[in-house]
Amino acid sequence: MTSSVPNPPPPTGPRTVVMVDVYAPTMRLARAFADAGCAVVRVRSTPEIPAVYQGHADPAAEALFVDTIVHSGDVESTGKAVADHDPVAVVTGGELGVELADRLSETLGLTSNGTRHSAARRDKYRQIAAVRAAGLPTARQLLVTDADELADWHRELGARVVVKPVRSAGNDGVAFCDTPAESVAAYRAVAGARNIFSLPNDAVVAQEYLAGTEYVVNTVSRDGRHRATDVWRYTKISANGVRDRISGAVLVAPDAPVRDTLVRYAAEVLDALDVRHGPAHHEIMLTADGPRLVEVGVRLCGADTAAQALLALGESQVERTVQAYLDPAGFLAAVDDPQQLRRHVAMAFLTAPVTGTLRGYPLLDRVRELESLHEIQIGVRPGQRLPLTVDDTTEPMMVVLAHPRAEVVERDLATVGWLDGYGFYDLEPETTASAA
Repeated sequence: MTSSVPNPPPPTGPRTVVMVDVYAPTMRLARAFADAGCAVVRVRSTPEIPAVYQGHADPAAEALFVDTIVHSGDVESTGKAVADHDPVAVVTGGELGVELADRLSETLGLTSNGTRHSAARRDKYRQIAAVRAAGLPTARQLLVTDADELADWHRELGARVVVKPVRSAGNDGVAFCDTPAESVAAYRAVAGARNIFSLPNDAVVAQEYLAGTEYVVNTVSRDGRHRATDVWRYTKISANGVRDRISGAVLVAPDAPVRDTLVRYAAEVLDALDVRHGPAHHEIMLTADGPRLVEVGVRLCGADTAAQALLALGESQVERTVQAYLDPAGFLAAVDDPQQLRRHVAMAFLTAPVTGTLRGYPLLDRVRELESLHEIQIGVRPGQRLPLTVDDTTEPMMVVLAHPRAEVVERDLATVGWLDGYGFYDLEPETTASAA
């Protein structure tokens, strides 16, 4: 039987869903709850909106929320403000809100993952430690407190090391280090700096570099039953001084043999972290020795991936999350239903090798001619400042490809990679003063 996502039953009374830290990357989920007949209340876990989300406000999206509650640090006070809305669920809207959503949902006696492993769902060091304690294979790691200790650990490991903040997202602050000196320099650069959420890094973790192919497994859970909604394979390049920059994501078809291995491992990770409800976004490296967790975010996947999953498979984390909270019986009844591939899909994340004021994209028409082109999402438009692409927040464009035949998508993805380069970006000439 082909999997489908029925609309939740109509409400028998007013229902309110509270979302913690819902910003542009997960606004699609807020809209889905509103479309299902819910009043949506937003909770901000920080008094100030993180800089990464500023400038992305959408007046139409803002109108979705019947109230915004700003958390000042007093969980009891915030809990009371949330309780006044009599919500049916408190849902994580983004990475920053994982722990507060856990505390609020547990305090109010709602469907909750609880707080016992809440820190490990955000802290990348604790996360790997919890997964290892559950008996799953993981990368070796060190919670860095001293530069000399890090240098000694790297020398003993004798291989490439990844240094990163324990609490951030994307590739913010991530450094790949081949020598102890590089690891120490990366540690000193990360420690105390502000992360992507405008908060100071309170700790740094060093981990063994995992060699292999990296995959994404997106899931939704209810009562400890897990459904993998979509699986993707990353493509990577080295550019602009960044090693292993993610340049694309290719859908893994439901019948691909590797999918079962990845989905089983992802489910075991969820169990290890006591994630029983809601969405999760896993990044898993398939090494020569089997799958190893890179990290998992217990929230919706970003990059508008849900829309592309819906295009490919007819379901995504968004619809399944709404179903899991509003129609749990329906979710559980369909949790193991097979998926049917509608079309092969890939996303290309372009990488600008230059910076300056953008005049235009001379080769964009070549992209528009691709057989599998589905959509072009432009992040930087002519007249705006084009940043050098060094992380997930500075991508100038995303190209979505979709076609019934996998080889067409693979070819066009490679073509986008060939086009993307110095000739793809036309910049305004710099004046003598600005050049100086």
